[in-house]
Amino acid sequence: MLTKEIGVFTEKGGTIVFMLSKDGIVVVDSQFPEQSQHLIDEMKKQSGQPFRLLINTHHHGDHSSGNISFKGLVPHVVAHENSKINQERVAKEKKNEDKQLYPDQTFSSTWCEKIGKEEICLHYFGAAHTNGDSFVHFKKANIVHVGDLVFNRRHPNVDRSSGANISSWIKVLEKAGDTFNSKTKFVCGHAAAGYDVVATSNDVKLFGDYLRKTLQFVETEIKSGKTKAEIIKATSIPGAPEWQGDGIDRPLGAAFDELSSN
Repeated sequence: MLTKEIGVFTEKGGTIVFMLSKDGIVVVDSQFPEQSQHLIDEMKKQSGQPFRLLINTHHHGDHSSGNISFKGLVPHVVAHENSKINQERVAKEKKNEDKQLYPDQTFSSTWCEKIGKEEICLHYFGAAHTNGDSFVHFKKANIVHVGDLVFNRRHPNVDRSSGANISSWIKVLEKAGDTFNSKTKFVCGHAAAGYDVVATSNDVKLFGDYLRKTLQFVETEIKSGKTKAEIIKATSIPGAPEWQGDGIDRPLGAAFDELSSN
């Protein structure tokens, strides 16, 4: 629990944030069907209130495929309009439309609702990890679920097939820095081993710096004549030593494709 009402649930997939209030239970992201059912069972033990709202930070399956467990339990699912489009497209591609619960409420830039003592606001600042990522701000508690907009010391997935853009992502995080403050608690979708999914404003800034260094490094490598295959073999990104481990080829490859298409 981060406060008396708001807590995090981690099992498998993207971190879930939940809020227990007298006006109902709010859940942000849903992991997978098995995990979301575990969450639902636990929430029913903790509260006699009904589920009020399910929010998706974005469409990826480790954040939204558990939506189906909430079918008939929650009256509304909210996400950015592009997140819904992406979820529908991917479900059709994978032929698993029957396993989806899509958002029935969408927004383009900002969406807010007061639930209990809390006001929850969703913000969209532009393309980043996908073209449909939301910041979910619990204003009174000053807690923001950032979904996959921040990977705490872990190399990110950059989903160019869903409109991801690293240059824009950097600006999105700068906008977040202007919108939220130094006391805000940020909940990340993923963190590297040894790091917490609950991050600080400085951690968010450092991730933005990491993305900037990634673009700079790849641009330098391209100018030196290296191929994409050669670039993604790098084991570290200069200036961002805290980001280590598997998956470095994902941002390096995405940065190459983005810079090569400009």
